[in-house]
Amino acid sequence: MTTLKGDKILLRALEPSDLDFLYHLENEESLWEVSNTITPYSKLILKEYLDNSFRDIYDVKQLRLVICNIENNNPIGFIDLYDFDPKNRRVGAGIVIFKKEDRGRGFASEALKITSNYAFTYLNVHQVFAGITEDNVGSISLFENAGFERSGIKKDWIYSLGKFKSEYVYQLISAE
Repeated sequence: MTTLKGDKILLRALEPSDLDFLYHLENEESLWEVSNTITPYSKLILKEYLDNSFRDIYDVKQLRLVICNIENNNPIGFIDLYDFDPKNRRVGAGIVIFKKEDRGRGFASEALKITSNYAFTYLNVHQVFAGITEDNVGSISLFENAGFERSGIKKDWIYSLGKFKSEYVYQLISAE
């Protein structure tokens, strides 16, 4: 599993023991905008999600990995590959580090690099893309520092807390 291991983090599959962490993260209202939800999740629904998380990315078109701090193996966030399109060889990437004190410590950048390399190597994608709202300065910086290029804008794409926000499209295209 050295493919999913870095100096600071380890990426691993979801486990039943992640239920409480997943429950707190999915029900954190400040993250609903980026997860495109407006309602809380019950533990029952999240348990069913965990029970089905073994399903293959070629089947469900997504993969969620837990980001763990390598020092103590504690989960600190998630990185998702979504909208996997093997025909057109692309996949979206989204990332969240739950606690503010864990942000800005290089965990997300390492997770994004490892996951992008995994997608290029094992999923044979040509590109990894992301949609980031115009005001998400931290994510813009993260993706740009990882080599993603802003390639477009979806104007007034996200409606959140009574106003529209534009969403930038970022792409990392394989050198192949």
